[in-house]
Amino acid sequence: MNKSKNIVKGMLWAGTASISWGVSGTVLQLISQNLAIPAHWMLSMRTSAAGAILLIISAFLYRGKIFNVFKSWPSVISLFSYAVFGLMANLYTFYYSVQTGNASMATILQYLSPLFIVFGGWFFQHSRPLKSDLLSFVIAMAGVFLCLTKGNFGHLAIPLNSFLWGLGSGITAAFYVVLPQKAAEENSPLVVLGWGTAIAGVLFNLYQPFWVNPPHITGTLVASVSTVVLFGTIIPFGMLMHATKFAPSDVVSIMDALQPIVTAILSVIFFKEWMNWIEILGIVLVILAIYILQNGRRKGHLEQEYDLHY
Repeated sequence: MNKSKNIVKGMLWAGTASISWGVSGTVLQLISQNLAIPAHWMLSMRTSAAGAILLIISAFLYRGKIFNVFKSWPSVISLFSYAVFGLMANLYTFYYSVQTGNASMATILQYLSPLFIVFGGWFFQHSRPLKSDLLSFVIAMAGVFLCLTKGNFGHLAIPLNSFLWGLGSGITAAFYVVLPQKAAEENSPLVVLGWGTAIAGVLFNLYQPFWVNPPHITGTLVASVSTVVLFGTIIPFGMLMHATKFAPSDVVSIMDALQPIVTAILSVIFFKEWMNWIEILGIVLVILAIYILQNGRRKGHLEQEYDLHY
């Protein structure tokens, strides 16, 4: 009974984190489109604020241990690769996908990142694909096609450049997961995220310092940027870390499906982006595909462990 209660707790924490990311994505559309905030200023501001807050929290929790990530070259290379090709690239591509299209479609395309991770394994490690991998790929492509066309198969429902930025977001989200693994082997994920975000902030500010030629500061802008910083990075990551204390990672990952659902619902409410049943079916298919992929991978891993044991 206690175990089932803990799993429910973990799912609730993970679900709340996904909802938080969904809210952040919707607010990002307000910032990029309605407020027309330039991407470079927003990214400099976001990573600077989030990086500083995360490092302060890390220093409070882990004290001097936050510098251990710099003690070995493999860890340092992993950290900087994560900061540049994971964090910076993902934030950049996602922002432009939202700005040129909408948050709902950008989130769906970014949600495909587990597929890109599997593709990377096929290509670079020559790992044999599972049947569930192939099935999930076909279902995901069908879902994305329905979302992109909304049933009118003659043209895209979003601009082509938004679609391409969204694909880039999905690929860089895969880098975001894979690249920090070496640094996270002997360091807290919170510390790795803090340093990665801070490094990204320094690099973004080298190109566009957030204090140089800032946009007109309004209450709406301050509230919106604060929402993205808190609900797009700090709060959901803390919730996700807390969720893993109660439930296994494969159960926690299932709750990721709430993010595109929440973003789609909020886009309808606040931006009047009405969705027809074909687009809704497409979202459902993409979520189903990622579930099949993750579930198949988990079962395949367990079977492999069983075979090795015996």
